Amino acid sequence: MLKLYEHPLSPYAQKVKIALEEKNVAFEATIPNLFGSDPAFEAASPRREVPCLIDGDVQVFDSTIILEYLEDKWPKPPMLPAEPAERARVRMLEELCDTYYEAINWALAEIRFFRRATGDAAERLAARAGEQIAGVHAWLERQLGSRTWFNGATFGWGDLSVVPYVNGSAGFGFAPPAGSRLAAWADRARERSSVARTMEAALAAMPAFEQVGSLIESGTFVREYRDHRLEWMMRSGGRDIVLEGMEKKNIRFAVELR
Repeated sequence: MLKLYEHPLSPYAQKVKIALEEKNVAFEATIPNLFGSDPAFEAASPRREVPCLIDGDVQVFDSTIILEYLEDKWPKPPMLPAEPAERARVRMLEELCDTYYEAINWALAEIRFFRRATGDAAERLAARAGEQIAGVHAWLERQLGSRTWFNGATFGWGDLSVVPYVNGSAGFGFAPPAGSRLAAWADRARERSSVARTMEAALAAMPAFEQVGSLIESGTFVREYRDHRLEWMMRSGGRDIVLEGMEKKNIRFAVELR
């Protein structure tokens, strides 16, 4: 059986879990030790990031590469559209969600759960995130157009790449506008068993996630600030959060290979 290192609240892991469910591929979900050393996980995922897939002797990290591996090994039902232009379109949806949308939801978690900012500063950053989410939703509405699914006629790669982020924003109080095509799409997506089970696991993990704030403050748990996440903080008014986190050593950047 496949082994998937994941965390239920990771949208990157959620993408992979939805794909596995859609393809009816059995897997064992495992949360790695995020508070200390986990040699097996670190050997398979050199950046110490979830998800990471173990298939016998094969180890695959990075959600997009894992999706590609699943598509190559278990091509039916296909998650990608048949036409090259359409395949490129849904891959671009995934890229934008992974590298732009993800950072906004991640920042809201930093503020609301982990209390990186409080009072007026927290309200200001949350409002900035809300503005950006509204922009993403407007863009996604245009990308969806008159399609039933982002993938086209059937649910697939484009949809599983978007739904974790739309659901994440909704959990922070920033759902798609009522009556919009995007809101109707989100309702349809949540009816799928693959999405419903993945979201149920995320909700079940929330209480424990909310307790991590004190561990971050003490430096026991270190959050990763890299790429798009760091960019969000620096351009959205969170520069002091980054500097304080570096001073307290409760943020980290990408792992250096040795």
